[in-house]
Amino acid sequence: MTSENSFLPTVASSVCDVVGITPAVLLERLVKNTEGAEGRIVAKLDMLNPGMSKKDRAAKQIIEDATASGELKPGQPVVELTSGNMGTGLAIVCGIKGHPFIAVMSKGNSTERKRMMEALGAEVILVDQQPGSSPGQVSGEDLKLVEAETKRITAERKAFRADQFNSSSNPRAHYLHTGPEIWIQTSGKVDAFVDFGGSGGTFAGVTKYLKEQNSSIRSYFVEPDGAAIISGQEVSNSGHPIQGGGYCIADLPFLKGVDIDGFLQVKGDEARHCARRLAKEEGIFAGFSSGANVAAALQLLKGPCKGMTIVVIICDSGLKYLSTDLW
Repeated sequence: MTSENSFLPTVASSVCDVVGITPAVLLERLVKNTEGAEGRIVAKLDMLNPGMSKKDRAAKQIIEDATASGELKPGQPVVELTSGNMGTGLAIVCGIKGHPFIAVMSKGNSTERKRMMEALGAEVILVDQQPGSSPGQVSGEDLKLVEAETKRITAERKAFRADQFNSSSNPRAHYLHTGPEIWIQTSGKVDAFVDFGGSGGTFAGVTKYLKEQNSSIRSYFVEPDGAAIISGQEVSNSGHPIQGGGYCIADLPFLKGVDIDGFLQVKGDEARHCARRLAKEEGIFAGFSSGANVAAALQLLKGPCKGMTIVVIICDSGLKYLSTDLW
């Protein structure tokens, strides 16, 4: 019998050293309770990272790579556009490593994210939404306003821009860590990977690693219904409620050269319903994009991946959405 102590890691020197190596669990009850679904969903609980989201991985990789290359100088301010999760990860890493951090975020994002970043020492600058935009629904047009303000502040403060949508360190974090963790935790018994697209970093990094291990593994890119521009569909609803992605950016750099096996669309109500089911049926308190990932995986278990094992990322914690209609 294995000793209980063999499962305990040694004491880390800082919270940065415990980013990643998150648990993976089967969603047996949820699949069983879904009519027509057959197979397994493995959920990787990245909401258990220190900043309660998968973005901690990319935040750590970006700062460490920039420090190693000399691009980021000691004590230099760091600025980033964020929906809240990357900003939280950067607030943690920058605080530990001695860099002032300025997060630039749309007012359409949930207030919990702003308050959490401020509690972690970040300066948070909120940008007004486009006229007619709905609170809690950040569109691509809203994001353009945040991008313009982020560029201005970066120049004004002589700061390092983390640039999550373009930094190769973002997918690299998932190629070096998330992908290998999934492979080890599933003992290589994975048939498909599903991920809701924001920057595309998680999807690109994990897909590249898994397909290097087994080229027959399928990867599906998830977008909001009505805002599925990556799959070539016309945008009819850019104001969806799934925060953290689906920004209607037609050209995501990280997807270039990535082998995408298919595209899936999820309605906001479907994502909301599956997030609530995750909480009630599996005890996993997660956000909108996690619900979208599970909803997409259930689509596949009813159709082209019936009887297979699908891996999804539980992207962030439901605690970040208490002010929204998710709960």
